[in-house]
Amino acid sequence: MIKKAILAGVGVALVGTVFFGRDAFSYFRTGAGRMTEAVRDSVPMDFEIDRARRMVKELVPDIRKNMHVIAKEEVEVDQLKKQIASTESRLGKDRAELVRLKADLGSGNSNFHYAGRQYSAAQVKADLTNRFERFKTTDATLASLKDIQHAREQSLSAAREKLEGMLAAKRKLEVDVEHLEARLKMVEAAQTTSDYAFDDSNLSRVKELIGDLRTRLDVAERLTSAEGLFHGEIPLTDTASENIVEEVTEYLNGSNSEGAAEAAAPSAG
Repeated sequence: MIKKAILAGVGVALVGTVFFGRDAFSYFRTGAGRMTEAVRDSVPMDFEIDRARRMVKELVPDIRKNMHVIAKEEVEVDQLKKQIASTESRLGKDRAELVRLKADLGSGNSNFHYAGRQYSAAQVKADLTNRFERFKTTDATLASLKDIQHAREQSLSAAREKLEGMLAAKRKLEVDVEHLEARLKMVEAAQTTSDYAFDDSNLSRVKELIGDLRTRLDVAERLTSAEGLFHGEIPLTDTASENIVEEVTEYLNGSNSEGAAEAAAPSAG
């Protein structure tokens, strides 16, 4: 069926190219759009609702993937915070040692004792120079780490908001699907109780059969009543006149008056 539709569409496109020239593509797109709408409208709504419910469930892997990314980023940000704290601690210690060495050199002494060993002023000066360069590098590294921490925390916050939005959207879609299914059931119930046949299901055939049976029973009842009128019945009361003389006299008097009236009519002429 689909293959025939595709071949028909290609045929329409070729014929349109021959007869309509540059406008053929426009005609083809219009026809294809109508075919797509017709196919979509022919799909049962309950099938489409099930498809929507399945698509909502298919959002779960993407949500879990984002949750995993966020969890990993949270761990790395925590590790970065620990690194910054360690660097700050080391930098504070280096600062204190720089201050001590600088003060010692400022004293003007030529020899200095540290941890049981003796050092010349030149050695202390060289060590102070190295320490100061390392301190400046560490201080710059600390500033860079803090910038990275700030940027990653902002990114993490945005990712959390996006995840919350996805979860809220998923919940709303689930509710929307449930509402659609409830509305479909209401429509189906209305169609079932309606007097009009909305489809060619067996329900209309059952209604028609019951109507025919009701008509046949009505006809049978009427026939039974009518047949009872034609059968002789035993009279339960005496219908003979109690005074036959009065009955005959009344009947004859009525007949004589009618005969006399008929006889008198010609003589009047």
